[in-house]
This record gives sequence, structure tokens and C-alpha cells, in this order.
Amino acid sequence: LSCEILRLLFKLTFLFFFFAFVFQEDAVEIRPIPDCPKEHTGERILVRCQAIKFEIDIEPIFATMALYDLKEKKKISENFYCDLNSEQFKNFLKPHTPHMDHSTLARSAIFSITYPSPDIFLVMKIDKVLQQGEISDCADPYVNLRESDSAKNKDKLDKLRAQAEAFCHRLGRYRMPFAWAAINVMEVISTAALDLCSRDCGKCGRGSAEGDRLSDEDLLKYLADIKKTPQRRIKTIPGCIKLDMSPVHDTPMGCLSTELIPLIPVAEKNIRPIKEVLEFPSNEVYVPHNIYRNLIYVYPQRLNFVNRLTSARNITIKIQFMSGEDPSCSLPVIFGKSSGPEFLHEVCTPVTYHNKSPDFYEEVKLVLPARLTDRHHLLFTFYHISCQQKQNQSASCETLIGYSWLPILNSDRLQTGQFCLPIVLERLPLNYSLHTPEVQVPPVKWMESHKGLFNLEVQAVSSVHTQDNHLQRFFTLCHALEGGATFPVRVREEKIPENKLEHELKLSIISLSSSSLEPLVLFLYRVLDKLFTLIMQPMVIAGQTANLAQIAFESVVSIVNSLHSSQELVRDQQGRNSLLATYLYWVFRLPDPPRDVQSAGAAPATVGNMLLQSRVRSSSNPDIPAPSTSAEDAEVRNILAAKVLFHEELALQMVVSTGVCRENAYKYAWFFFELLVKSMAQHVSQLDKHNVPRRSRFSDRFKDDITTIVSVVTAEIGTILVKQQKLEQAEKVNISLAFFLYDLMSLMDRGFVFQLVKNYCVAMPTLISMRLEFLRILCSHEHYLNLSLFFSSPASAPASPCPSISSQSSGSCSFQEQQRILALFELSPEFKQQHYLTGLLLTELSAALDMESEGILKKKSIFCLFFLLCSHDLDHRCIKTDVRAKVAALYLPLSSLPQFNKFQSHVSPVVSDTRCGKNKTGGPEDDLENVPPINQSVAMAIAGNPFNTLGRNVLHGKSIATLPADTSRHLLVCFLWVMKNADRSLIQRWTVDMPPSQLNKLLELLTICVSCFEYRVSFKSQQAKLQLEEALLRGMGARGEMMKRTSELSEFQNLIKNLRWRKDLTQWRQTNDRQDKTKAELDQEALISGNLATETNLIVLDLLETIVQVRKCTVILTSENRLVVGGVLKVLLHSLTCNQSTTFLTHTFSTLRALVVKFGDLLFEEEAEQCADLCQKVLQYCSSPVDDNRSQACATLYLIMRYSYSNASNFSRVKMQVTMSLASLVGKSSDFQEEYLRRSLRTILAYAEEDTEMQSTQLPSNLNSILSDTVKMREFQEDPEMLMDLMYRIAKGYQTSPDLRLTWLQNMAEKHNDRKCYTESAMCLVHAAALVAEYLSMLEDHKYLPIGSVTFQNISSNVLEESAVSDDILSPDEDGVCSGRYFTENGLVGLLEQAAELFSNGGLYEAVNEVYKIIIPILEARRDFRKLASTHDKLQRAFDNIIQRGPKRMFGTYFRVGFYGAKFGDLDEREFIYKEPGITHLPEISHRLENFYCQCFGEDTLVMIKDSTPVDRRQLNPNKAYIQVTFVEPYFDDYEMKDRLTNFEKNFNLRRFMYTTPFTKSGRPRGELNEQFKRKTILTTMHAFPYVKTRINVIQKEEFDLTPIEVAIEDMQKKTRELAVATHREQPDAKMLQMLLQGSVGATVNQGPLEVAQVFLNEIPADPKLFRHHNKLRLCFKEFIMRCGEAVEKNKHLITSDQKEYQQELKKNYNRLRESLRPMLERKIPELYKPIIRPRLENRDSFKRLSFRRAQEENS
Repeated sequence: LSCEILRLLFKLTFLFFFFAFVFQEDAVEIRPIPDCPKEHTGERILVRCQAIKFEIDIEPIFATMALYDLKEKKKISENFYCDLNSEQFKNFLKPHTPHMDHSTLARSAIFSITYPSPDIFLVMKIDKVLQQGEISDCADPYVNLRESDSAKNKDKLDKLRAQAEAFCHRLGRYRMPFAWAAINVMEVISTAALDLCSRDCGKCGRGSAEGDRLSDEDLLKYLADIKKTPQRRIKTIPGCIKLDMSPVHDTPMGCLSTELIPLIPVAEKNIRPIKEVLEFPSNEVYVPHNIYRNLIYVYPQRLNFVNRLTSARNITIKIQFMSGEDPSCSLPVIFGKSSGPEFLHEVCTPVTYHNKSPDFYEEVKLVLPARLTDRHHLLFTFYHISCQQKQNQSASCETLIGYSWLPILNSDRLQTGQFCLPIVLERLPLNYSLHTPEVQVPPVKWMESHKGLFNLEVQAVSSVHTQDNHLQRFFTLCHALEGGATFPVRVREEKIPENKLEHELKLSIISLSSSSLEPLVLFLYRVLDKLFTLIMQPMVIAGQTANLAQIAFESVVSIVNSLHSSQELVRDQQGRNSLLATYLYWVFRLPDPPRDVQSAGAAPATVGNMLLQSRVRSSSNPDIPAPSTSAEDAEVRNILAAKVLFHEELALQMVVSTGVCRENAYKYAWFFFELLVKSMAQHVSQLDKHNVPRRSRFSDRFKDDITTIVSVVTAEIGTILVKQQKLEQAEKVNISLAFFLYDLMSLMDRGFVFQLVKNYCVAMPTLISMRLEFLRILCSHEHYLNLSLFFSSPASAPASPCPSISSQSSGSCSFQEQQRILALFELSPEFKQQHYLTGLLLTELSAALDMESEGILKKKSIFCLFFLLCSHDLDHRCIKTDVRAKVAALYLPLSSLPQFNKFQSHVSPVVSDTRCGKNKTGGPEDDLENVPPINQSVAMAIAGNPFNTLGRNVLHGKSIATLPADTSRHLLVCFLWVMKNADRSLIQRWTVDMPPSQLNKLLELLTICVSCFEYRVSFKSQQAKLQLEEALLRGMGARGEMMKRTSELSEFQNLIKNLRWRKDLTQWRQTNDRQDKTKAELDQEALISGNLATETNLIVLDLLETIVQVRKCTVILTSENRLVVGGVLKVLLHSLTCNQSTTFLTHTFSTLRALVVKFGDLLFEEEAEQCADLCQKVLQYCSSPVDDNRSQACATLYLIMRYSYSNASNFSRVKMQVTMSLASLVGKSSDFQEEYLRRSLRTILAYAEEDTEMQSTQLPSNLNSILSDTVKMREFQEDPEMLMDLMYRIAKGYQTSPDLRLTWLQNMAEKHNDRKCYTESAMCLVHAAALVAEYLSMLEDHKYLPIGSVTFQNISSNVLEESAVSDDILSPDEDGVCSGRYFTENGLVGLLEQAAELFSNGGLYEAVNEVYKIIIPILEARRDFRKLASTHDKLQRAFDNIIQRGPKRMFGTYFRVGFYGAKFGDLDEREFIYKEPGITHLPEISHRLENFYCQCFGEDTLVMIKDSTPVDRRQLNPNKAYIQVTFVEPYFDDYEMKDRLTNFEKNFNLRRFMYTTPFTKSGRPRGELNEQFKRKTILTTMHAFPYVKTRINVIQKEEFDLTPIEVAIEDMQKKTRELAVATHREQPDAKMLQMLLQGSVGATVNQGPLEVAQVFLNEIPADPKLFRHHNKLRLCFKEFIMRCGEAVEKNKHLITSDQKEYQQELKKNYNRLRESLRPMLERKIPELYKPIIRPRLENRDSFKRLSFRRAQEENS
């Protein structure tokens, strides 16, 4: 109980808190909230004008900035005006500037670019006050004079300033062009945009002296030329423009909109304003109008006075916006420029000096009045400006030339576009503004006979005027319908009488979808509002019923379809058009109800009585009677009867629609569903003021329509999916239907909605994926819990604004009735009836998990449940424990799903049998795991594990798709959450009544949970890994840090409080896959992962305690209870194998100690293997660097030993297990901390010293002796041979302790395997198997078992050393001896199977056959045909490998290594044969040994002996260490070669090796042929290779010398063999053959065959002892010449055409060699050919033929 209380203190409330940051991106229940409507802005750039400087500063200058897109050849922004003139220069202009408004003082502007491009230029045009002279004349002083030369130019500059001041006083209101400059915006801003900092850019001002090339077209040509040739020569004015350009995201202080409205009002007037510059996007922008904007821009372009005989050459145009014809009607609507008034009545264009046909570049910006009349017009007055005042001229400098005008409306439509206007001379005619100037009025005098002389362009940016014919017509007719116009209505050129209004309106509605996309989008909200008004309001036009609803609905459907079909418009992740979603969420409201209108008595002039009359009946179907209501409240009845309801009309239209309209309406059903819901919600909002009950909110007819719509949409989903094969579209329609019902649950009667859900599920029997998404959305409803549970006490229930009537029928889950306990854990019909949505969800989950190879579907079903439970866990309404218990009770059937159990059985066995890196071997359940992995410290049972469930799935007859690891984790965390929060007593009762098989599956499932949630995080650096592991291992610190961080995450926690119904505020992004994580993110991830591991493992521990606590109450342990305790211990041991935090380990060790105390007898008697595992795991933690872990492990280990000593008669077994575990830990683990282990042993000794009974056991001292071996092993960690020798010696020391010897043999196998010495690793396991066989033969007498180690000698002769010592020394029956899991038949088979696999890895396939010869009889005796089939399959593969790879296999290379010198200690004067991998060269092993021993003794101390001559100890320096390395080859006698035919046989069971040493009598190693001797040294090793080690002692050495002629014989035999092999190969190698021939018959071969023959065969030796050698050499040469001839002939067939000369040379050399050798080869030694017996029958020729030695007489 105390352990449970402690665990409660450490457990966290929210399990899913650790998953809160890994939400799914495609979470279907998240309906994104559309962006709030706002004004469109592109990429915004803040441009600050800091300086405009020329070489001289003599007059005011004015700058105009705008953006131009060179690619699109258009201006893409309005003008921004600024000036940096000093107060002195501003005073020059004071007579012309009455006042300066604050808004005109701006020097900074924000430009917007929607479509960024490298072709966008910022162009600055610089004007100055008009003065006399061409532009080039005015620019000359700026080019030629310098302010720095003021002493020289002072008088000139003063004169120029005086002239400028005079011009400013007289002509200050007129400007002239002066210069311009261009900056490529993207070049400047691209680097700045990366770090969001500003950047200065300076450009020379470029001046244009060509006064006739000032238009925008000319400017764009200049820009194109500059881009192509940046160094293009044009006249420039020296100067500098300094701009500060930077990207901007937030609106700065003091910013003004384009209409000069303060965006962020500032009280201080001293802050210089910043202006937003309106963009003219280069391409269409699809954003509806969201603000009131009514601007027009007038661009005077060209004036042509060339043909007019007049002196008018300095021409300006005065532009005014007039509301009438009187001069006083000029309106102040023209935006001013810099340093002047905000709005002007008039503006004048700049003057081009002496130009009769000037181009203009002026932009005049006007704000239009909201209401325009026919009198509003633009007035243009043309003047000639006199630059120099003449004596007889009046004070005015203006000379009137003429007028022109442009009415702003044409047929009630705004006039925009290009115009070419004629000019009126003298005065304007009366009422001129009522018609356009193109209409010729007789008394008016026109310039050039009414010819168009003035070109201009007018552009509008207006949210009032549509500029689209279809929209304009529709709005005009709607305006007339609303009573805003008199008949006949004028639409463009036609007049529409009242009786044709309905027809024209219908046509205009139909044509709406024909509008261009951009204007339709711009006025989308107003269009939809008007159409919805027409749908809702029945109309009577001219006494006739106007049936407009159906056409309006069809138009809405058509618009929705066109918006979705457009590629330019954005959609959200659910396929919803963003514009429509924004409209529904932010803009739509119910159309205003019809206004009350008086009937017959009204005056005919008002349209209201004729047009607007509301009817009670539907406008689409007049035959449908008024809706009847059963509500008792009369006031409500009156409300319903008074008007047609929009949602009813909309639903009716959806039902009665046909054809394409119907198809598109259901294709984009989401829009109409959300429209219905929004209108229903607003309707309910009005009704709630009258307290209308939920069932009476909507009429029966409306409910019928809704039922029809849901049925039709459900059928449509199936049609789209099955017939049209459009999965994505079907999913979107399905999601929209789910959200529709989701919304209806908040508005309508829940019983009605559940009936709709049922209809849906019945209509979609096979589409599980669709149903899952559907249910996932429904279950995310905020009242889901209220609809699924009935809470017994109102205080604990989550608050619901409108409790469902249907949910009242949900029965209370009675936790007290024992007979219903098991029923609560089953998905029964009663459960589904009581908890409708939950039952549906679990049924779908079960169906999805049961499907074969549908991984996506399974993942979808699991995520559905996962996110639902996540919402419960993070729901602030479910904080209380009793509420959580009731919520968890909803999901108890999850643990009993048959598919869940199947899921367990398919993954658990791999996990349950992991024991510190070794799999349990044997048992039928493990048969298919033929080769368990040698190191499997963490069993990841689900996915990501190569030794997973592939084999087991075959047993069950059908393939079951393995779940991915993350999906498995999500499913298991759902199970753990239910177990964590469910009522504890309920779980206890459940486990008590559970059948044993089901309980075993539950325990297997818990094992999987431990593996799945093991702590694992990837780290970028080792240092980060160590830091985080330290934090995690300390557990408490990590959790404390986590708790601290929760304060930083308070924002997130506040957010998740309302997660269910404010889901859209959460950022659902998958961040785990990112590779570029910061250290803080890695730390956070590690903390979350660590705490999740701790929390899940504590839940598992809780459940295990719950299972065991029930059994503790039982005095007598039944067999069932024994199995349960064993299963619980197995789970606990597996949890100790995984990475765990200190917090969890503390509780685990407490539980283990409690188990030992309560069930010790069971553990030590029947669970022997688990007892061994327990000792090993606990000892492992005794070497932990964390103090808390060590103290807990020490206490647990001592308790195990103490209990086994006092309470059980199994102390010897426990002693053996602890000793073996320590030996295994020492032998295998390369990273355990020896110092910490010693501390732990001292702690255990301290416990034992205080315990008198334990002092006599000597166990701690045994452990210390094993640890001393460890110290030695540490010393030789870098020398693998020495390390293996030490381990071999330790294993040899345990000859009388088979358990420990077996452990050390396995340790050696592990080490060899790590070094990829597979053959030696296999030999270790063969020795282990022989050891097991020895002790099995003592215990059992079965024919099929091996007879001890003798049976294994075919595999290796070394195995005989495993023969058991006599029985009087050791008895296998002694308690604790041979009790391990390997001393069984299964253990023997397992060891041999691993050995066979390792032999196969090492390429010794013949040894695989010998191993299986021992296994097969055992399997046959067991009748294990499945394993036999698998075994023979492996044998077949082995034999196939022998056939295919036989001659190509590379076996080991051998070297003799001798150590000399006192520094080597025991190794001094000892020789070893080292086995190295195939193709290891002598320098490689020499270098390795030299490097290692240099580190040990120092470079100056070690000497490598380079030759193989015998070492004379007397000549060695005693202070140095010497190593001699010699290559050796296996040596066989001639009789052995008869049995060793194959390559394998010549490389297996090797004990004798040979190396040769050349020498001469004079002491030199090399000499002439006749004095070259050779010594052969044959070494014999103690054991045969391959062995359990890679080096073996040399125990015997034999030497014999060869005379020079014997050396020659050996060399010639070798050459002859090589030639024979090369000639007779199946696929001859031409290069190899030619190389051998060159060395044999080549003309320039030193010490070649010819020289050998001349030295030894030229003369018959005088010594008779050499006769036989001489003859043998002669015969060798005869065979050699024959082989050379064969080789030359063979080469003839292999050469190519270009080698014919080479072949001829070879043939010639061969013939020369043969002729040279002929005399020597034909000369025989007579003494060798004397007959042994003289024949008596001399006439028998046959005997002569048979005789090899003939008499000399016969020869003569």
C-alpha cells in the first residue's frame, strides 16, 4: 500500500500531455477558422528618402516615387510625393502654398508588391519649379558647377539662387521635369529580406535632356535598355539619392492609409507620417472588397497642338473635379502633393518648355463622392505659361487656350479607360456637362474641327462601382426591386419597364456566373447577400408573383462551382474555397425581413406597394401550405407564421434541385451545410429569447428535408467513390456531412441527429475509412461526454448548456454489481445501446484492426481513438478522479477486443523472452525463431525490429499487417490511459474473473507497452547525449525540470483547456521529423520522452500490482496463481532490461522485494530461469553510476540471497546464479563501471557482516574474486588476443563448474562475434554444446542425444577437452549445478543452431552439415517436422553455397609471432600461431602489433625483427622488447594430402605449419644457385585451428635443410605445377598464362630455368649421392619443357590479332630453350640404368620393353 501511495505522488495527471506537441497535420476534426476579411497587401517594403543631393544646391526640388514592372510593362503603384527642401527654399514658394498639412510632410512610404519579380524598379522622378529654358539648359549648372568650388563659383551660384527665387515667386505653382533615377528593388531588398534589416543604396541621378520623351512608355524603354546594357551612355547629372529600404511586416507608428486615414493614430504631431502607397497589381488579385474605397486616377497622356498656328508652347493643363458648371462647383477632392494642402480644388500638370505636343507623366488622384450625379465631371483647362514676364504683359502668366471635359458617369456607370477628347476654344457651352465632348454642339467653336487632340486615361479603384457589365446590371435591377429607382429603369443604353423587370432580373441572375472572375470576387459578398435575399423574400412585381428563389439558388450553386473550379483561388486542407469559408464565418447574416408595406392605397410613384410584398407561403412552391407548428406558445406561432425562414427555403431548394445544379450543390455540400447551420444558429438565437424547447425549434417539414439531404449526400459519397473513383472528393464530401451533423447536435434534437447517424452507417456498410472519419468528427463534439454518460451526481458532471433528451436513456454504469463486471469490458449490444457514439467508434476500430494488410485504415482507426482520449485527458472538465473513472469506463471494452488480443499474440513473444541480450532458446513457441539475435537488449516488438513477427504470422494461416511503431504507441497509450484512470477495484475484479489465457495475453500486452515506451532520443552530439541521459537517469531532477517548464508552457495549457471546441486555435504541426533542431528543442524532446517513459511504466507497474494484490490474499497458491506470478515477474524483468528512470526503478525494486517476500518459494523453486534473470538484472544495476539505483539494487540482491538462505533450501542455486550473472556481466559488458560494482559489493558485505547467519556463505568473496579477473581484462581491452587468452584461462578455471564455464564460453563467443570472428564464435558455442551434452549424458540415456563430447569430434578435435571430470568430484544432481536453461535438450539445440548460423556466416558450410547431423536426430525424436523442414532448407542453402562459392572462399591467413624480452613477462620466448582474416599481408599484422606494443612500452623500446632467422637471445638488448612475425602455411604430409582434397579440408583442423628460411654456408641469406640452401621449419600447435581463440601456443618445432639441388628441384616442380594449372583451366586467363610463359621461356630471365639447368645438369656430379637428385631434376626439366610447349600452343588460341608477333617471339624463345636444354636432358647417368636382374630369355622383347634399366651392351 505504501508503494502505491508513493507512486501516486510521482504520477502526472495528464498522460497525453507528452503527446500534445505531435498532433496530426491531417486531423479531420480540426475545421480551420478562415482568416478574418482584410485588405489585400503584398510583400511590403518601407522606403525612407534620406537624401537627394546634387553638386550645387540652388533651388527647391521635388521627388515623385513609383514602382514599375518592366516585364509586364506597366506602372504597379500610385505616386508617392516627397521633398527634402530646406526652410529657405520652402519660403521661396510661400506665396503659392497657403498652408502645409501634416500628412503632406511624409518622407517615407510603404510600397506593396504582390508579385515580386527581378524586373521591378523603383523610379524616382525629380521636378523643379518652371523656369525659362530647355531641360538640358537648366541642367548645365548642375553638371558644370561644384558647391565645393564656392570661392571660384560664388558669384555664379548667388546669381543662380536669385534667378531661382524670382522664378519661384512668379511661377511657383508650375513644375517642369528635371531628372530621374531607377533602382532595381529586388537586387536591393533580397539580401536585406533575409535578416530583416535595412540597407542603404545610393544611385546616380540619371537626367533626360529629351523633352519629347517623358511618357511612361518612353521610361519603360529606358529601363529595358539599362537592364540589358547597364553602362549605356545617357546624359547624367552628378548627384546622390540615399534611400533606406527594408521589408516591413507590422504597421509602423504614424502610418496613413492611401486615403490619408491614420491607421495607428498618434497624438504627437511631431512624428513625421508614413504613407501607404496603393498598389496596382501586375496581375489579378482575388480578394473581395473589405473596406470602403472610391478613388479614380486621371493620367493626361498627350496633347497635339502641332497643326495649330499659335505661340502656345509652354502648355499646362489645369484639372478640376466639378459637381456643376459654375466655377464655384469645383470640389476639393484632389489629393495634394508634398509640403502643401492635403486636398486641392485644382492641379496643374508640369510644363515641357517650348513643346507644342508635350507628353505628360502626371498622375492625378481623386476621391469620388459616394453619390454621383450626371452633373459630376472632370474639367480640363489648357493654358500657355509665359516663363518671362514682358513689359506690356499683365501680372498673370497664364494664357487660356481652351477647355475639355469628361462626364464621370455614362448611363449611370463610371467612365474609365482611354479617351481622346476634342478641345473647345473660347468659352464652354451651357449644360455642357450633360453630354460628352464627342457630341458636337453647333454654336461651339472647336479646335481643329472637333478633332480629338487630348489623350488621357482614367482608372478607378472602387468598392462602389463594379466596372463589370453583368454585375452592374444585377445590382441596378436589385436596387430597382428594393424601391431605389423609378420606372423605366435605365441599364446602359436600354430602358426596362416595370412589367419586364422580373424577366430582366432573372436574366441578370443567370448571367452572374458569366462575370469575369476578378470583379466577381471583388463584389462576392454583396452578390451573395443579394441572392440570399432573393431566395428568402417572396416578391410580387406588378401584381404578379415573382418566382426568383430557384433561379437565385441555381446562381449561388453556379458561383460556388466556378470559384471552386478556378485554379487561381486558394483552398484550405478540407478543400473549401477560402473566400466562401471567410464569407460564411465572418460576413453572412440572415437577410433582413421584408419591410411592412401598405397595400392598395399608396401613391403610384412609390415602388414599394407594387414590388415588395411578403407572402407566408414558399416562393419556390406556392402549393406548399404555411408551416404548421405544434408549439403551445402563441407568440412563437405568430413569429413562425409571419415570415418564410431562410434555412427552410434553402433546405427545400437543395431537395428540389435537379440536374447539374443538384450535382454541384452536393459536390460542394460543405458550403450549403455551413450556410444552413449559420442561418439555423441565428434563427435559434432569436428563438432563445422566447425559451423555445429544443424539439420545437424546427418544423417537421424542415426535419424531413434534412433527412432527405443527408440520405442523398450519403448516396452521393458512394457514387463518387465507386463509380467515379474519386477518393479525395468523396472524402471531402464525407467530412462536410460529418461536420453538418456535428453542428446539428448543438442546434437540433439529439435523438433526431442520432437517427441521421444511424441512417448514414446503414447506408455505408463497407466504407470503413469514411465511417471512421465521420465518427472521429462527431466524437470531437464538446457535448460528446454528456451524450455518452449519465453521471450519478450532478456535481461531478461536466456542464452542458442543453442536455440531450435522448441521452437521458443512457443507463448508469453500476460499479457495485459484480455479475456485470465482465460485461463492462465487452462490446455488447447493451453497451452500444447505452453509449451510442462510443459503441460505434469501438465497433469501427475492431473492424479496421481485423482487416488484412490495410495499414492505413488501421492507423486511421487508432488515431481516431487516440485523439478522442487525448481530448478527454486534457479536458479541464475531467480533472476529478471520479469523473475520469467514469470516462475511462466508456472505453473498457477496448482491452477485450478480439483483434486486440490477436495483436498481442503476434508481437509479444519476442519481447517476453529477452534476457540481457540473449533470447530464450527452445520451446515450441520459439521454434520459428531459429536464429535469435545474439544481442537483443531492447525488444521493440512492433515494427523496426528485423526479428519481429514475420515468422509467427505464418502460423496463423493469414498474413496480418504489422503496425508501424508510432501507430502501435498510439494504440497502446490509449489502453494505458484507460487502465490508469479506470476504477481500481473494478480492474481488480476484472483480473480475478479473467480466464488464465486472457490474463497471459494481458501480461504480454504490458510487456509490449514497456518496450514501446522505452526512453530513446536521437542526439546530434555525444556530449548532448550524456547530459540528457544524466538528467533522465536522475529521474527526479528531470521531472522537477519538467515541472518548472510547465510554467513556461502556461500558454499552451490555457489553450488545451478548451481543446475540444477550440481546436482550431492549436497549431497541429508535425515537428518531430525536422532535422535542424536546436539544443533547447532537443532538451525539451528528451525531457518529454523520458517523462513519458516513466509515466507509462508506472501505469504498467500499477496494473501489475493490482493483479498481484488479489493473489496476495490467497493463502494457498494454485497453479493458476503460480503462472500469474511468473508472468508478472517476466514483465518486471523485461522493464529492467529497458532504459528506465531512477523514479521508476525505485518503485520497481520495491515491487520486486515485495514479490520475493510474498512469493519467494515459488520464485526459487519453479521459476529457476527467471531467478537467474533476476540476479543478472539486479547485478547489472549494482554497477550503475547513479547512487539511488545502486542502493536499491544492493538491497534487492541482498534480500534475494538472504531469503533464499533462510526461507528456502535453494541457496546454492541462488549462489550459482549470482556468480554466473556477475561472470556474464564482466565478460560481455564493455562499458560497465567496475568501481561502482565494487562499491555495491562492499555494501552487500556490510549487510552480511551485520547478519551472523550469512557470514559463513563466502558468496561476497567469490564475487570479489571474479571481479579481480575483470581488472586484468580491463588491462588487455585493446589487445584482443591477450583478452581472449585471459577469458580462456578464466573459463578453464571453471572446469569443475559447468554453469560458469558455459557462461564464459558464451562471453567469448560474444567477443568474437563483435570482432566478426564468426568461426571462433561458433567454436565457442560448439564447446558449450559439448559441455551440455556431457552433462545431459550423465542424467539421461537417450539414443538420439549425443554421447558426450565424443560426438562432436567431427566438427573439431579440440572438443574432447570438454569431457566431464569424474563423478566423485562433481555430480550433476547437486543442487544449483547444471540448473541453467541451457542444460536441457532445448538449450543444446539452441546452442548448436546458433553455432551453425555462425559457421555459415564464416563461410565454413561443411561444418554446418556436421552440426546439423547432431541436431537432426533430436528433432526426429521429437517429431518436430516444421523445424526439420527449416533445418533441411538451411542445409540445402549451405550445400548450394559450397557449389557456387567453393573455390572462391578465402579462409584464414596464418603467422608465427615470437615474443622476446623480459618486458613481455609471461610471453617471453613464447611463440604463437596467429590466425588472421583471409588476404591479410605480413605488413598489416606487423603494423598492428607494433602500434599496440609501442603504446605499451614506448617506440624506443620495441624492435620488430624483419627476417625469419632463428633469434639468438645473447645478441638481444635486455632492456628492449622484440617481436618476430613470419608468414606460415599449413603443412601436410603426403599421406594426409590423400584425404584433404578440397579447399575447405586444407584449411580446417590445422595443427602443423611451415615456413622456410633461405641461407648460405657463408652466413648470407642469399647467394649463387649452387650455394643457395633452404631451411624448412615445421611448427605444431597445442590445439587445431579453428579453435575458441585466434592464437594458439606452439608446442613443437622441427627443422630440416635442403641442398641447393633440392632447392632447384622444388622450384622447378613449383613452376611446372603453375604452368599446368594455368594451361588446363576451364576458362584460361590469357594474361596469367603469358606472365608465366615470360618467366619460363623469356630470353632475359635471370636465374631462370636455363641457368638452373646449366648449373646443375651441365655435368654429371662426382658424388654418387647426388645421382638421384641430378636425375630427378633432369626429369623435372623434361616435364617443364613439355608444359611450356602446351602453354605456348594454348596461348596461340587465346591471343588477339595484334599479338601475333608476340606469339612468334614466344615460340622462338621456346624453341631456343628446348634446343639449349636438349643435350643436358638426354645425358643420363649410366649407373642409374644398370639392370637389377640380368634376363635369361634374351629373345623376349617384351621384357626389354618393360625394363627400365638396360645393360650397357644393349644400349651400345
